[in-house]
Amino acid sequence: MSGSRPGGYDPLAGLDSVDWASHRHAYGPAVDVPELLRALYRPDEAADAADTLLVNVHHQGGCVESASVAALPFLVRAAADPSLDAPVRIELIDLLICVAAEGNRVEPRWIAPGWAEAWDSAVPGLLPLLHDPEPGVRTATAEALGQARGRADAVLTALWARHGRETVPEVLDALVDAAGGLAGHADRERKATLARLRGLTAPDAAPGKRLRAVAALRAAGARDGNHARVVGAVLEGGDLGGYRVAEALKLFGGTPAERAGHLVRLLGHPSAPTRREALEAAAGELSRRRSAVPALLPAVAELLGDPEPENRLFAARVLGMCGTAARPWADRLAAMSTDEGEPYLPAQDHALWALARSGDPRCAGPLARRLGGERLGFAYFSVHSAGWWTHELSLSETLGPLSAHAGVLLPPLRTRLRAVRSVDEARALCQTLTAWGPAAAPAVPELCALLEGPAAVWAAEALAAIGPEAAAAVDRERLRALIDAPPPDQPFAPRALALAYARLTGDRGPALALYLPRLGEPYGNDNPAILLGELGPAGAPYADRLRELLPTDTVGWLPLRVGEALWRITGRADEVVPALVAAIEPYARGGVTRAVTETVRLLGAIGPAAAPAVPVLRAFLDADERPVEHGGWRSVPEDDELCALARAALLALSGAAD
Repeated sequence: MSGSRPGGYDPLAGLDSVDWASHRHAYGPAVDVPELLRALYRPDEAADAADTLLVNVHHQGGCVESASVAALPFLVRAAADPSLDAPVRIELIDLLICVAAEGNRVEPRWIAPGWAEAWDSAVPGLLPLLHDPEPGVRTATAEALGQARGRADAVLTALWARHGRETVPEVLDALVDAAGGLAGHADRERKATLARLRGLTAPDAAPGKRLRAVAALRAAGARDGNHARVVGAVLEGGDLGGYRVAEALKLFGGTPAERAGHLVRLLGHPSAPTRREALEAAAGELSRRRSAVPALLPAVAELLGDPEPENRLFAARVLGMCGTAARPWADRLAAMSTDEGEPYLPAQDHALWALARSGDPRCAGPLARRLGGERLGFAYFSVHSAGWWTHELSLSETLGPLSAHAGVLLPPLRTRLRAVRSVDEARALCQTLTAWGPAAAPAVPELCALLEGPAAVWAAEALAAIGPEAAAAVDRERLRALIDAPPPDQPFAPRALALAYARLTGDRGPALALYLPRLGEPYGNDNPAILLGELGPAGAPYADRLRELLPTDTVGWLPLRVGEALWRITGRADEVVPALVAAIEPYARGGVTRAVTETVRLLGAIGPAAAPAVPVLRAFLDADERPVEHGGWRSVPEDDELCALARAALLALSGAAD
C-alpha cells in the first residue's frame, strides 16, 4: 500500500530501494521493517506497527543497529505526519529518543556506520514538531532534540523560541531539560542558555521550575554555590512544585546533616504524598549512611501514626530495615501488629516484620498465629530488586533469624508442612527450617515426608542443616535414589541432593562424582570446593588442584570457596589468607557482595593467622558511607551483618573488640 499524500508527496518514497536484508535489528535481518513502516499508514495496524518497531529496532538498547540508520528518514516523516494518530507519532518519537540516546552513550564500536550523519540530517525534520498542535508530540520532540548534540546551537535557538510561546507545563519542562542537556555541546548559544536557565531559578519562579532549572544547569556543567542555596530555599519552603523529594535532595547535595534537617521537616509536611516521598528519600539516606539512623529514624517513627495507611506501612518498613536500631519504637510496632492497633493489614504485616527485625520476642506469638491461620501476610518468595517497593515480605527471611523462638513457631509451622499446598510454600518453610538448623529437629518427620514430593531438594537441605538427629531418622536409600531420579524440571536437584546426602550419611561418593568433573571449568568451581572443604584432611589428594584454582579469580566466590577448602584440608592459613584479603580489599570503598561478607566470616574463623585482614576490616567499620550497594531494603541489613562479622573477626584476630 502506498503512503502517498495529496500533491504527490510520498513519505515512503525510496522504501523499496533499500536493501533491508543487508541491515540488522535486534532480531536479525531487518526484512520486516518495510512492511512495518507501511503499516503505520493503515489506521487499524498503526499502533501495533509502532510498538513492534520500538521493540525490534531498539529492543533493550546497548547498541545502534544498521536498521536504525536505514529506517530513520521514514520514522521522522511518519512522526511529522499529522494524518497519523498522536499516540502513534509519540511512540515513533520515543523510538528516536531511545536510539539517539544510545548513539550518544555507547562506545563507537557498538554504533552502526552512518548513524551520526543520519541523525544529524534528521534533526531539521524534527524542529517543526516543536510547534505541533499536540502537546505530547511537542514534549517528545523536545526530548528527542535534546539528543541532537551535533546541532546543539541550532536546536537551542529553536527550543528557546518555543519556550517563549509555550503554555503547557509538561512541554516547558521538557524544553528546559533538553536545553540543559545540550548547553555543554553548544558554542555560540551556551552562554545565553546558561543565563536563561539562571533566570529561571529566580525567587519569583515556581518552586518546581526553579529546581528543574538547577538540574538543567548541572547537566550543562555549570557549578556555583547559588544552586545549593536555591534548592535549599525550596526545600525549606516545603513546596517542591511536583518535584520529587529524593531528586531535590540529590540536587541540593549539602552535608548529611543538612539533608537530614530538610528531610525531618518534610516528613512532617501537611501533604500525605510529600510525606511519602520524604519517607522514600529518608530510606535512601539510611541505605547510604550510618549516621542517618540517629538523625532520621525518630522522625520516620512518628509516621507510624500517619493518617495515610500506606505511609504507616512505609514507616514500619523503614524501621524494620534498620533492625535493632528500631528497638526504641518496639512498643508502637507491637501495638500495630494486632487488628486493634492497625486496621490496614499490609501495614500490620510490615509492623510485625519490623518487630521481628528489632529482635523483640513479642513477634513470636503473632507470627505463630499467622502460620496457623488462613491469612499468612508473607510471600513464599524473596524479592531482590532495588528501589522502595512495598511488596509482600518474604516468609523465610522473616522467620529465618528466629530460631530462638522455635518452641513457639514450630507447632503451627509443622502443621502447615503437613498440609502444604504448593511447592513454593514447601520451599519457603523448608528454607526457614534450614536457617534454624538443629532447633528445627522436631520437624524431622514432616521433612522426611516431603522427600516423596517435588520439594524434596529443600527438605533434604533442611534435614542436612538439622544434623545428627535428622541423619538418624532419614531414609538413606530413598535419599540416595533421589539423586538418580530427582523431581522433574529441577536441573539443580541432583547436585543439591547429593550434597545433602553426603552431609547426612557421610557418603560423599555421589557428590564427588557429580561435582568433581566441574572442578577447573570456567564456571561453577565454588560448589565443588565446598564439598572438598567438607572432607577436611581427607581432601588432601585434591589440594594441588585447589592451589591451581586459587589465583584464577581475584574477587567473588571462587577465592572464598577455594581458600576455605584449602584451609580446612591443610590447616595452613598462610597460603590462603593473602588471597582472601586481596579479594575483599577493593570493596572497602563500596559495592560489598555476599561473597565479601562470607569471606569476612571465614577470616574470623581462621583467627589470629588472618591478621593481615585487620586494616580492611577496620575500614569496613570506620566508614560512614555503607560499603554495600545502596538504594534498596537490603542495604542496611547487609551492612549490619557485615559490621557484626567484621567486629567478630577483629575480636578473633586480635583478642580485643574493635
